Order: sequence, then structure tokens, then C-alpha cells
Amino acid sequence: MRILIVEDEPKTGDYLLQGMTEAGFITDLARNGPDGLHMALEGEYDLVILDVMLPGMNGWKVLETIRRSGHDMPVLFLTARDQVEDRVQGLELGADDYLIKPFAFSELLARIRALSRRSKAPVVEILKAGDLEMDLLRRRVHRAGQRIALTPKEFALLELLLRRQEEILPRSLIASLVWDMNFDSDTNVVEVAVRRLRAKVDDPYSPRLIRNVRGMGYVLEDPDANQ
Repeated sequence: MRILIVEDEPKTGDYLLQGMTEAGFITDLARNGPDGLHMALEGEYDLVILDVMLPGMNGWKVLETIRRSGHDMPVLFLTARDQVEDRVQGLELGADDYLIKPFAFSELLARIRALSRRSKAPVVEILKAGDLEMDLLRRRVHRAGQRIALTPKEFALLELLLRRQEEILPRSLIASLVWDMNFDSDTNVVEVAVRRLRAKVDDPYSPRLIRNVRGMGYVLEDPDANQ
């Protein structure tokens, strides 16, 4: 799935680009209205994430031009403009969804999946590693045929590890993508969450899938991939 982000605020744009890439999407970033419009019209994107207040051309005009050009890819407004009339205007111009800043990254991903299901764009529904299986649509996890109950944060953490399996994920990246927070070395929230997750998906089974790489982070390894 290819996503175009049109966002002029540097920190937000970089955060979205990293998050979408880590979630497994092919992602491009435009930092102003004219560039975003050009990329949307010339590229073959499955989804556009669009801010309203953009330099050169605002998001309303970008969306209006996209629709007048005959492009029907889903467009999600991600903006700080939270008035009812703003949301109405965006939807009437042809937006498919409207999310207010500040936002939770997990909610953004859920909305992207919902838009993907409504469009023709394919979306990964099942993630696997060995005998561990995650159903993203039904939000269910099984290992060795047994259902495992996870909290929303545990589910999000396991989803990230599964999507990036075989790669060592730094604690800072995990904290940013799962908790929408900057990593603080004095905070052990990641370690505690991983320990609780392993107690559910690893300790009762063999082999163990989630490994701590000292001084670097965590990795989920698929035993079948190493055979």
C-alpha cells in the first residue's frame, strides 16, 4: 500500500513518515501544497494523508483539485482545525475521513485500515511468525491454536514486532510508535510491556519468539524463517 503524506510541520511530517514506514507502508512526504498536489496527481497512491494549513496551497484546494482531476483515492484530513464547519467542508470537498490533531498513532492506523477495506487497495489482515498468528481485522491472537487475550497496548506492541520481525527495534522507536511518546531513559514502560507480552505469547510455548538484544532493543524472530 502506497501512502502520500502532505504535512508542512517538520516534526509531525517526520514522525508520520517514520511511523507509516515502520508499519509496513510505502510512504512519501510532501511539505507544501503544490508539491503534494503534484505528487498526488502523478503518483499512484492508495491513500493521501492531508493537512489543511499548508504553504503555497491549502489542503482544501489540494483536495478540490485532486477530485476535479478524476482521482478517487481515499483522502484523510489530519489537521488541528477542529470546528464542525471545517470537518463539514472537508467531507463535502470529497475527503473520506477527518482526524483532529493531536492524535493517537494507533487510531490513525485503524482509520487507514478502515479506508483500505472500503477501497480497492489490498491490506494485510493476518500476521504470522511460527505458530503465532495475529488477525488484524478481528483483533485476535492465537498461538499453537490457543487464543491469547491481550490489552490494546500489548496488541499494538505485538503488531509492531510482527510487522518488523527479524529486525532489532530500539526502545525509543517502540515508545514512539506504541505509546506516542518520546523515549525517556528513566522510564521502563517498554521493558515492563515486553515482559508482560512475553509472559503471554512466549513463556507457555516453545520456541520463544521475542528476544532482548542487550543495549539495542527487541526483536521477534520467526523460527520457520531460519530453517
